[in-house]
Amino acid sequence: MTSDHPLLEALCAGTLPRREFVRRALAAGVGGGALASLLAACGPAERGDETIPAELERNLTIYNWADYIGEDTVAGFERETGVRVVYDTYESNEDLIAKLQAGARGYDLIVPSDYAVRVLRALDMLAPIDRTLLGHWGHLAPGFLDRPFDPGNRFTVPYLWGVAGLAYRSDRVPAPDSWAVFHDPTWRGKMTQLDDMREVIGGWLLYRGRSPNSRVPAELADAKTDALRAKRNLKSYLSSPVKTQLIAGDVWIAHLWNGDTAQARMEHPAIAFAVPREGGMIYLDSMAVPRTAPHKRAAHAFMDYVLRPDVAATIADRTGYGSPNADALALQQRPVRMDDTEALDRLQYQDDLGEATALWDRIWTEIKAG
Repeated sequence: MTSDHPLLEALCAGTLPRREFVRRALAAGVGGGALASLLAACGPAERGDETIPAELERNLTIYNWADYIGEDTVAGFERETGVRVVYDTYESNEDLIAKLQAGARGYDLIVPSDYAVRVLRALDMLAPIDRTLLGHWGHLAPGFLDRPFDPGNRFTVPYLWGVAGLAYRSDRVPAPDSWAVFHDPTWRGKMTQLDDMREVIGGWLLYRGRSPNSRVPAELADAKTDALRAKRNLKSYLSSPVKTQLIAGDVWIAHLWNGDTAQARMEHPAIAFAVPREGGMIYLDSMAVPRTAPHKRAAHAFMDYVLRPDVAATIADRTGYGSPNADALALQQRPVRMDDTEALDRLQYQDDLGEATALWDRIWTEIKAG
């Protein structure tokens, strides 16, 4: 959809509501990242009444990544507040965005990654955060605040940060140091890559020394070729569930996040993690409130509960990811510090792909089907 498209012209002229524009653009096959760029081209959305009730609601529905919470976090919040929590999970930012775009209106709290926040903001799907309801905000480390995807943290509260790289069974294989390991038929049937478009295509872009946010068709074509070559050796594309297969020895090398690797290592000490020499992804996940959330006051209460250093420490220890809560580190049994992260200078953040999202979507579909 170009800048002179009638739909975009009507949007920018104010004669077509943003939500109707989104509905029609989605029907025309425009992806979420492309929508973000188109909406941003016409300026910010109008903000309606964002008054948050003074009374704490009795219900809260959370939509979070799988295996991304402390063992007693939800139960502890319920005991302290009397709020009943319904907890649902997803496996990728694309799953989250697609569900919200499809009209899901019952979620009060979500946990998108950095680039997904850009998309959700541009789609006008996030409600502003009321900082006056977050008494524990001061525990957050300044380095995780005011990031480019949400200047001033108007819509997000930092939750956890992590790295994607290579998990492996050190008792079965030599330490891998490159994305090229997935091209090695020696380990055929014993390897997996994440079931995640941005991670897989981004990894193969890094393999050739390119940006993991590339919008160049020729570079993306090369990434597709490399991914299909690797696919012959993969057992499957698998995200969080691969932990059990690493532990059992059914998988020896897995494209995985450092926190999930740490969770698996708690069950089997031979599971290790490495950042490929070509680089990997680093990301910051944040708590956010959908604009349609029915229980915004309860959502703020949960966010403030998570900001307590003792609660943040248990979440980080249980998940194996890094906490942006500076005062939680001293309370953790296994703290992950930014300066401890291997090859930090080789790690890159994911950006919104804009209009190139449609091309990425098509290539990912072809990879999965190939």
